[in-house]
Amino acid sequence: MDARLAGAAAVLLFWMGAALGQGFDHSHQAWDALLKKHVVLREGGKASLVRYDALAQDRAALKEYLDSLGRVGEAEFGAWTQAQRMAFLINAYNAHTVEKVLTRYPDIRSIWDFGRIFANPFKDRFFRLFGRPFSLDDIEQDYLRKPYREPRVHYALNCASIGCPMLREEAYVPERLERQLEAQAERFLGDRSRNRFAGGKLEVSKIFDWYGEDFEPRPPYFARYARLLADDPASQRLIAEGKAAFSFLEYDWSLNASR
Repeated sequence: MDARLAGAAAVLLFWMGAALGQGFDHSHQAWDALLKKHVVLREGGKASLVRYDALAQDRAALKEYLDSLGRVGEAEFGAWTQAQRMAFLINAYNAHTVEKVLTRYPDIRSIWDFGRIFANPFKDRFFRLFGRPFSLDDIEQDYLRKPYREPRVHYALNCASIGCPMLREEAYVPERLERQLEAQAERFLGDRSRNRFAGGKLEVSKIFDWYGEDFEPRPPYFARYARLLADDPASQRLIAEGKAAFSFLEYDWSLNASR
């Protein structure tokens, strides 16, 4: 191959790589617009509700976004950075959960209305990713928890329930993912309806029971957020020193709907 042909080939490969890199919108702009329009913040920004009735009017836009997720192949996904992969998976989980709710809304009061054994909403493979049927649990367990060992994903995934960490009012994006995850951790652990120091002990979400291994060792984990879990210095010190006993609060599975 002469120099001119070699140069032309190099240019072609460059532009093919650039085109592949631009194939998926890592800003998740379509999902971001829906969230900003339909998520309602409450409790000083530590919790949120969803205007499902209004979102139903934008369902075509939601489905178009979900279709864009479904067009991503596993090879393309594997070539992305870790932050790109994690943002993609978190947004996919949340967007498909919203779509699942919309299939029954307004005749739904809890995500469990779909069923706990048959048609379990977390195990049911009701959508496609990477060219095959997928479930919400597939995303969470096999594609997020196992590869990345990042406990803060639990604060980013929303199960359409009041007891769940809030649905963030913006899409997760690679360049801000670290800040977004930490902000979600602070919002959730600072929400006294779901995590608090009371009666001389920590009362925390069942998430820390169900996924306990992700937060081990637990006393030092809570120590990092002592200032959010208690107001007075003595209680904060007890948490920070890992000496606070803890128990788990009941989980509120009511739909996170702004009615």
